[in-house]
Amino acid sequence: MVALRDRDILFIGVDGGGSKCRASIVDADNRLLGTGVAGPANPLHGYAQTIDSIARSAALALADAGLAPETLGKLVAGVGLAGVNMPRLYNEMASWAHPFKKMYLTTDQHSACLGAHRGGDGAVIIAGTGSVGYAWVNGESTLLGGHGFPHGDKGSGAWMGMEAVKYLLMALDGLAEDSRLKGELLKMLESSTANEVFEKIGGKSSSHYARLAVPVIECAEAGDPVAVAIVRDGAGYISDLADKLLELNPPRLSMIGGLAPRLRRWLAPHVVKRLAEPLDPPELGCVYFAQQSLAGEASASKPAAKKAGSKALYG
Repeated sequence: MVALRDRDILFIGVDGGGSKCRASIVDADNRLLGTGVAGPANPLHGYAQTIDSIARSAALALADAGLAPETLGKLVAGVGLAGVNMPRLYNEMASWAHPFKKMYLTTDQHSACLGAHRGGDGAVIIAGTGSVGYAWVNGESTLLGGHGFPHGDKGSGAWMGMEAVKYLLMALDGLAEDSRLKGELLKMLESSTANEVFEKIGGKSSSHYARLAVPVIECAEAGDPVAVAIVRDGAGYISDLADKLLELNPPRLSMIGGLAPRLRRWLAPHVVKRLAEPLDPPELGCVYFAQQSLAGEASASKPAAKKAGSKALYG
């Protein structure tokens, strides 16, 4: 085990979403010490699951770093979670009796943006299980989309999966054309009839639907017209998100998420030209948020301390 001195400051960034929760521990110089990955951490889909995933990913990160389990109580945590843009869920998570020395909570959009731009201003499009556009410019945040599956998240993996299933059910009823995509979906779902398909996908989570985006993208890349139509529709929406974000004049725009690399070629050319590679992952964005929040607290306390000292001296 690595010995931790009392004067050492360690930060842990925890990025939690609908598919997984990833935690990374860094020292005061932002050197990565250890990483851990656990299950979903979106409080909209379960408070207990969320805090369990945070705790598990943190414990795995400690083990990876070679740090003792009790070190958890000495970590300053930045936690970026899906769903906490909703006040009820933010308040619920903020009131958690967490195991860290300090915990600073923000949305996964904000932490992802800070990570992509190494703590600075910018904008980000997240295209993974869900989709959202977010900008942080001159201390002001702007959120576009991110309304959640199945009501929104157009262009995301879950949305593509849902669109593919809609097509598949119609094709099985003879109301839509056959395609390569139909065969790939039936193979993936191990089904041959509409009833069998529905048994496999009825009532499933967004992450379950997002897995079906893989054959959609692959078939689109192979030129299947049905898959191409789905991907182009989703990419058109993502391009529109980018245009709205660029109206805010962010210094940088990045796209992240599991779909980002394969969706890029389908975006509008002028959007592709503006995309910059993300500098750091979302969990490091959580670290930057914690560091900025901690520094802000220290700065805010200085005038109060000076005033108190003056009173003691002259009063």
